Amino acid sequence: MTRRLAEVAKKVGVSEATVSRVLNGKAGVSEATREAVLTALDVLGYERPTQLRGERARLVGLVLPELQNPIFPAFAEVVGGALAQQGFTPVLCTRTVGGISEADYVDLLLQQQVSGVVFAGGLYTQTGVVHEHYLRLVERRLPTVLVNAAADHWDFPRVSCDDTIAVEQALGHLRALGHQRIGLVVGPADHMPSIRKLEAFRAAGGELVEHTMHSLEGGHAAALKLVRQDVTGIICGSDPLALGAIRAARRAGRRVPQDISVVGYDDSALMTCVDPPLTTVRQPIEAMGRAAVELLVSQIEGAAVATGELLFEPELVVRSSTGRVGVPVS
Repeated sequence: MTRRLAEVAKKVGVSEATVSRVLNGKAGVSEATREAVLTALDVLGYERPTQLRGERARLVGLVLPELQNPIFPAFAEVVGGALAQQGFTPVLCTRTVGGISEADYVDLLLQQQVSGVVFAGGLYTQTGVVHEHYLRLVERRLPTVLVNAAADHWDFPRVSCDDTIAVEQALGHLRALGHQRIGLVVGPADHMPSIRKLEAFRAAGGELVEHTMHSLEGGHAAALKLVRQDVTGIICGSDPLALGAIRAARRAGRRVPQDISVVGYDDSALMTCVDPPLTTVRQPIEAMGRAAVELLVSQIEGAAVATGELLFEPELVVRSSTGRVGVPVS
């Protein structure tokens, strides 16, 4: 607090006592000086006191990579509801191909003087890449939380689903059903959550792996390569990848689950309605979303928040896309 007073006072050219009066909402300060102090707070990256933020500062950015994967709208709903309960309004920012980039969204959110930002599935998941817009958030000391960010190099609080346990659950399920030739379909090779899943798969003795883009089409192309290697089970890094794997199996003349069992990841909307209903590993989205909001609000209110990773355990949900090897489904 003392350091903040000194820096702002020096920036504006007033006494620390004057800055203190502005921050505490006390009289005896001209409007011009008050505005100069508040502007200096913003420029130096300090959060305005709650009573001085105004309506715009009750905004929180929610940055998502897409809305086609049902898990992201579900997460947005949880986070948006939890923010509303805390008196904040979410600003949804979704990247599109050829549209506004994640960095552009960060600039827009900073211009709107948001109180904080929650990222889910952001560019921070790429290994070996430094994205300047995250550095701007660090410099501004803007409260920020990353979701599913297996990224130790970013000094933000993080909320993640445990990828290692997810793969162990899926592998254990398929092996219990008698499967031995099991393949893994995950995202790009520089995608940290995919790397974690791959490491768990390798550690458990898995060998057959295909990397692809996170889409149904990507799942189809990658799974087709595994089908040609005579796998009887496929574990996928998302539900859309799993739906692509089911389509690939069928187009190759294989039945699911009689010939090939498929396991997804997320348990996103409508996975009970696909044919066959998808066995998947469920992310605890409700708990993760609320935890992310709690971490963010704690930062906004000035509490000290650990910058490590809070891991949540997933849950295997068994449905009809998996079955015993060589056993007909009635």
